[in-house]
Amino acid sequence: MSEKFETGQVLEGKVTGIQPYGAFVALDDQVQGLVHISEVTHGYVKDINEHLSEGDEVKVKILNIDEEKNKYSLSIRATQEAPKKQPRRPRNSQPAQAQTQDNSAGFNTLKDKLQEWIEQSEDRSKTYNKNN
Repeated sequence: MSEKFETGQVLEGKVTGIQPYGAFVALDDQVQGLVHISEVTHGYVKDINEHLSEGDEVKVKILNIDEEKNKYSLSIRATQEAPKKQPRRPRNSQPAQAQTQDNSAGFNTLKDKLQEWIEQSEDRSKTYNKNN
């Protein structure tokens, strides 16, 4: 166990191996740590090989040191500025004008149709009374 490294420290390392779950980074000749795939960059990483290759020099932050197991948890993401969040667009991106309902077709409120029904009823009554 090396006494020269501590949690929170940021330093340069060299990628020595790539696995589907993360990358191994050498901090010096004796100490190596793991950058889990979720700590490679901000956002989702599907394939770590699209971001890192063996031999790459990377800036890492020590997240945790397990002295008993001599394991170092590292993060590249923690050394990068988080991207600014994009404002979310509403799912229905139609303009407001297109969303207004055309009352001549489709569904109408009872209030809109009531006068029309009354007139139809009166017309039918007049026609019925003429014929009878």
